[in-house]
Amino acid sequence: MNLPESYIPILIQAGVAVAFVAVSLLGAHFLGPKQKKGNSVKNQSWECGVPVEGNARTPFSIKYFLTAVLFVLFDIEIVFFYPYAVNFREFGIEGFLAVLTFVAIFFMAFFYVWKRGALDWDK
Repeated sequence: MNLPESYIPILIQAGVAVAFVAVSLLGAHFLGPKQKKGNSVKNQSWECGVPVEGNARTPFSIKYFLTAVLFVLFDIEIVFFYPYAVNFREFGIEGFLAVLTFVAIFFMAFFYVWKRGALDWDK
């Protein structure tokens, strides 16, 4: 097998990463605390000393996840505005038109989400 010299550092880094994961998992398994089997009070779940109420597998409303996705979507939009704000003079009219196109696409997404009722919490 004849690899170019530029691949050698990548292979070394990948090998170190795999070795680190393997050592971490094996170390946690063999050196970590052992829990006894059974249904003792010590092995039960507690939240800040308060007894658990209900099941941990209670489904969440889809609104929770939809809000999280929308937050990430519109938060990333703001991240893309920073380079434009720093260099807006160098971009000229072409950069301004590109940013207007970018904003128009996100406004269309926002109005779509709004019309679909994703921002209406009463439903």
